[in-house]
Formats: sequence, C-alpha cells, structure tokens
Amino acid sequence: MNPKGKTIDETRLAEEIVSVLPAESVVRVCSDNRETICFAVRSTSLKLRAVVLSRLSLRRLLADSARGVKIDYLQRDLLRNAGQANEFRYPRPVRLHAAPASSPKLVSVR
Repeated sequence: MNPKGKTIDETRLAEEIVSVLPAESVVRVCSDNRETICFAVRSTSLKLRAVVLSRLSLRRLLADSARGVKIDYLQRDLLRNAGQANEFRYPRPVRLHAAPASSPKLVSVR
C-alpha cells in the first residue's frame, strides 16, 4: 500500500475513534507535528478540549487482529475521560514514579 493510502486509513481510524463524541463539537486540526492526528473539541458540556492520536500507534492498531475490541475500548475510554480531562492522548503518556524510600525490597531466600 502506498504511503498516501496509509494516511487515509489512519485518518479514517482516528475519525472512527472520535465519532463517539458529539459530531458538531469535534473538528480536525492541522498539526505542525506529522506524527500525530489532532482534533479540537468545542463543547460547553465537555471538559475535553483536545484529542491527540499517534499515527504510529494507529498504524499498529490497523494491523492488529483484535482491532475491533481495541477500538471499542478506546471509544469508551474517550467518553469516560471527556468529562474529566482536558486532553485525551493515544497512546497514554508513560509516567515514571519513583519508589518510596521506605518501601521494602523483595529478596529471594533459598
């Protein structure tokens, strides 16, 4: 498949994911970053203002055999977060947490 065809498939998949939001409140936004597809959300009833989807992750999702289940999960997650978060990102950013200094260490005993 040519690169343009992949872009169209990624865009369709991104539009399918955000289709659970009210259609009149979601607008695709041009991004300076070619690695993401961005949508602006303009709704007074939702706290959500932006949806940012990684093109690489969408390509992986397109090739996944469990694509339908994962898309359903993303749609539910988007709806759940629409009233709570300002931004929805796929994939979610990795957060590294330092372990508390007083936490016990596991040691194997033989």
